[in-house]
Amino acid sequence: MVKIRTPYYLIDEKALLKNMKRIEYVRRKCGAKSLLALKCFSLWNVFDLMSKYMDGTTSSSLFEAKLGYEKFGRETHAFSAAYSRGDIDEIKGFADKIIFNSISQLKKYYPLIKSNKEKKNISLGIRVNPSVSYSHFDLADPARKYSRLGEIDIEKVKSVLNKISGVMLHYNCENGDFAAFDKMLNFISKKYKDVFNKIQWVSLGGGISFTNDSYPLDKFCGALKKFSDDFGVEVYLEPGEAAITQSAKLITSVLDIVVNIKKTAVVDASVEPHMLDLLIYRQSAKLDEKAGENEYIIAGRSCLAGDIFGAYKIKRKLSIGSIVKFSDAAGYTMVKKNWFNGLQMPSIAVKRLNGKIEIVREFDYKDFKQS
Repeated sequence: MVKIRTPYYLIDEKALLKNMKRIEYVRRKCGAKSLLALKCFSLWNVFDLMSKYMDGTTSSSLFEAKLGYEKFGRETHAFSAAYSRGDIDEIKGFADKIIFNSISQLKKYYPLIKSNKEKKNISLGIRVNPSVSYSHFDLADPARKYSRLGEIDIEKVKSVLNKISGVMLHYNCENGDFAAFDKMLNFISKKYKDVFNKIQWVSLGGGISFTNDSYPLDKFCGALKKFSDDFGVEVYLEPGEAAITQSAKLITSVLDIVVNIKKTAVVDASVEPHMLDLLIYRQSAKLDEKAGENEYIIAGRSCLAGDIFGAYKIKRKLSIGSIVKFSDAAGYTMVKKNWFNGLQMPSIAVKRLNGKIEIVREFDYKDFKQS
């Protein structure tokens, strides 16, 4: 057993493989392709495994697009809320699909891409905002009021159909409700039928929790197959969280136990730099412990007063040196880690399919200084 100094992120390839097989099942059952959303997870050390089951990557920036192209391979889709000229100059050299957020950007860069000598077969698309969505958080709602994400006007989209071959609609966020997904799919099928009938592909974006154990996968595949057949389009999904859910933990050690009416266990990691989404969305970390009668607040060691992973009742008693594990620490966690307070950055380890644990990255003072 490899001894790793805490804190560290541990990716379990067997847990990851479970998600990959469900993603592969969807492709086999209904033909829908899945692209890894790099904005959620970009640990390329496990891309060799993921690329056997997924069809490529989708991105939100030039750097993500390049990483997908270089490390994942297969199809490379590029999207950005707004491209610069420098972005397009690079992306047009390697992307398979370039999706624009607005018609103005499409028109601006269309001549540049179509005159491209490096890669002539780039497929162009536009993001459409259907004005409906499923999200528990306004911050992450793609169709929130005054949203800048995607074109609203159907007639304007129709006016550029001669310049595009597909559209992307990203309107789900942590949607584990198939009935809600199906209702919205029927809604966009009616609303955009004149558009869908004239294009080659449609990306339905990410945010669909279809790899969850309780999700009705066959019903999901049936809805996607019907949509694809009705309009004669190739369907893409862009799973991020769905691809890596339940596959990683943040492993920490208790450094101190402080008592101020309640017991607080202070661990050697921190919420703001190491699990930032918990603060952003005001959530508690998922603790890998059996429930019991011992009450603890588990907190990070930064100077932030609200650096709290959560309050828990657990079976065992904690002491200095106890190992504390936080589950589901991959999606939107590792990509947002930072050097707040100059705290030790968690190492990154991967538990391979054969059970061997491999340390793929460690950080030190030089990394902090250079950042």
